[in-house]
Amino acid sequence: MVPRVLASLSPARRRLALAIAVLLVIAVATATGVALLRRDPAVRPVAQDRVGPVLLVPGYGGSTTSLEVLGDVLEAEGRDVRIVAASGSGTGDLREAASHLAEVVDATLAETGAPSVDVVGYSAGGVVLRLYVADLGGGSTVRRAVTLSSPHHGTDLAALALALGTRTCPVACEQLDPDSDLLRRLNAGDETPAGPEWVVLWTEDDGTVVPPESGDLEGALGYAVQSVCSGLTVEHPDVPRTPAVIAMVESALGTGEPVVPDASVCTG
Repeated sequence: MVPRVLASLSPARRRLALAIAVLLVIAVATATGVALLRRDPAVRPVAQDRVGPVLLVPGYGGSTTSLEVLGDVLEAEGRDVRIVAASGSGTGDLREAASHLAEVVDATLAETGAPSVDVVGYSAGGVVLRLYVADLGGGSTVRRAVTLSSPHHGTDLAALALALGTRTCPVACEQLDPDSDLLRRLNAGDETPAGPEWVVLWTEDDGTVVPPESGDLEGALGYAVQSVCSGLTVEHPDVPRTPAVIAMVESALGTGEPVVPDASVCTG
């Protein structure tokens, strides 16, 4: 039976109204499907009062030198620390790096019997961490997700390198272009997927992640190093080995609710 409103229309207008209705139904169904695909699948957040191993994820290029300083301090505080070696050259697909991180997490949990892991991602390693939590089940294994000067919204340096050609901008570089498909998808909707407590730090002196505020995430406890330690100069390569930043990471990896630390960390 044709609804009374449609019956009152001319045949041409009736066909137009029906066509519009069909398009609206398709649009709603598509949006629902996308939302379901982006929804965290059966996330079961882990207990926040029980700590496990700490995994440190290196940045673009895979160098672990600066992370070793952070790792040594955390180990001295009694934490089980593991640096995640880069897969390949460290400049390949960040999604593959996230899959590699997933394998390391699974192996670590199986080996230690720990209830969860804490993950600290430096630079591009923070994007890898987000991909793991968003797409590969990390919401049910990661207790604290901490990123250090990560180009969550891209860096203008990647855009510049991409403009010079793909030879100067490998796959990971392309993905860190502020307008890349990977970042647009990752930042659509919830920037901090369910599961872990998110803490994101960046430095105002960053000449690699441009602008430095690209390191912030909606929904995370986020702050610039200089908002706590006024006048402290920390360039991008020095972030994981600067004592004040290390103290901030230690604070973020505690068992209490993460908070912005006070200036006492500046003398660490």
